[in-house]
Amino acid sequence: MPALDLIVLGETNLDLILYGLEEDLPIEREVLAKDFRMTLGGSSSILAHNFATLGCRVGFITKVGGDPLGVLALERLHEAGVDLPPGVVNAQSQTGVTVVLHHGATRRILTYPGIMGELTVAEIDRDYLRQAKHLHISSLFLQRGLHAGLPELCSELRAEGCTVSLDTNDDPDDQWGGVLDRMLDVIDLLLPNDHEARRMTRCDDLEEAIDRLARRVPVVAVKQGRSGAMVRQGSQHSHVPAIPIAAVDTIGAGDSFNAGFLKGFLAGEPLPVCAAMGNVAAALSTQRPGGTEAFRDAGFRKAFLAQHIPRA
Repeated sequence: MPALDLIVLGETNLDLILYGLEEDLPIEREVLAKDFRMTLGGSSSILAHNFATLGCRVGFITKVGGDPLGVLALERLHEAGVDLPPGVVNAQSQTGVTVVLHHGATRRILTYPGIMGELTVAEIDRDYLRQAKHLHISSLFLQRGLHAGLPELCSELRAEGCTVSLDTNDDPDDQWGGVLDRMLDVIDLLLPNDHEARRMTRCDDLEEAIDRLARRVPVVAVKQGRSGAMVRQGSQHSHVPAIPIAAVDTIGAGDSFNAGFLKGFLAGEPLPVCAAMGNVAAALSTQRPGGTEAFRDAGFRKAFLAQHIPRA
């Protein structure tokens, strides 16, 4: 048996979240927020953290700088039980940071990448990768250093029996090109949200966008927030409704969906059950500020999952 269930390849940063701001922010004025949180951020690290707290064995190939932000991020990952290989810290670089400005139902997301784009395929320990039966990649467009050689790496791993999933997250340049086109042919599972599915296919109709993606990717699971999730495998498709629950904060809900979905996927659950597990994990995430805080509260997490987790 592999030593790990899943290895995540991606970025680590901290989220600095300010709540209660007006959408129209004046310049050259001091604007006061109503609340503030500093939490573990980065789509990849949120997924790795939350997947580990769900009782799974997860390794995380990432980079952080040798600064206080990097120290705090690694503390949170270790606390959750995430396995980190040697060479994660680069003392000469800065850890990335995201500042999230909350305006009620909308938000602005401002990111300083720092070391996020410095990891390269040449640095990845192949023996470490072979400890898991599945590789997940997040934040494709922030991982610029990985673009050269990443499709070939995925092909190599799949030839050895490893499955691969991808969540591109947003493209800051809004181009949705480059390495993405090659990646679609070397993955087993794609996990976009509905906006990302439309943007990467340049198709306004979601059903048509999913059709186009499903012609190239064996399984497509599309996150739709409060509307739940749609799953497509070949000609088979299903819609799984979300849990009707009031959200405190939706940061990291999509990454938490990925954690729940992948837990079911790697256990061989039917795809609608995987989507239902993803919806539960996403709903759990929304019950605390930031993407990981609800998962860090062990008592709350266990009670919530016991109440809502679907049974096959």
